[in-house]
Amino acid sequence: MRILIIEDDKSHADYILNGLKEAGHNPDLAANGVDGLHLATEEKYDVIVADRMLPKLDGLAIVQALRTSGNKTPVLILSSLSKVEERIKGLKSGADDYLTKPFSFAELLARIEALVRRNLVEAEQTVLQIGDLEINLITREAVRGGKKIILQNREFRLLEFLMRRPGQVVTRTMLLEGVWDFHFNPATNLIDAQMSKLRQKVDKGFKQPLIHTIRGAGYKVAVE
Repeated sequence: MRILIIEDDKSHADYILNGLKEAGHNPDLAANGVDGLHLATEEKYDVIVADRMLPKLDGLAIVQALRTSGNKTPVLILSSLSKVEERIKGLKSGADDYLTKPFSFAELLARIEALVRRNLVEAEQTVLQIGDLEINLITREAVRGGKKIILQNREFRLLEFLMRRPGQVVTRTMLLEGVWDFHFNPATNLIDAQMSKLRQKVDKGFKQPLIHTIRGAGYKVAVE
């Protein structure tokens, strides 16, 4: 999942980012409300986790701006304000959930997954499918032709990134930024090696390959 974290406290931000990465997700960070709102409107995220008290623009103002613009991305507000009336105020602003500090990472992750699950069900996109290949975004399982494919976290994220863009040529730069969160070229064969492993798992044993290399451009997933 792509998750936007808007948090100005570095220790809290690092704690959340590291936990999400270990869980196999792809988080971005904004350290103030203005940058957070910009990312939330310019990029596509599965869920947004925003601290309530932020410099430049607070969390509730971010939610209100998103809802006014028609952006329905689920938002979880983090706050040290724990009174019932504060939680109600947060939810009435348009937030989908409200978690008070301090919190356990396990609870935060469970709430994030619940929000995404609910949003995916509403959007009727819990499964991505191309040909006889399916991946379930909730259970994080992949199946092709009735056969379960065992994927590591990074492999699943890579396949999901490709399958969200069926038939589209995905460049190496897009993969580095979208899957590895690299905003520079590491000058290695990292992507080619990972794609080779993924192709072995997805295409080996099947007559029709689904993962295609586009020379000089990148990769795509398609039925051809």
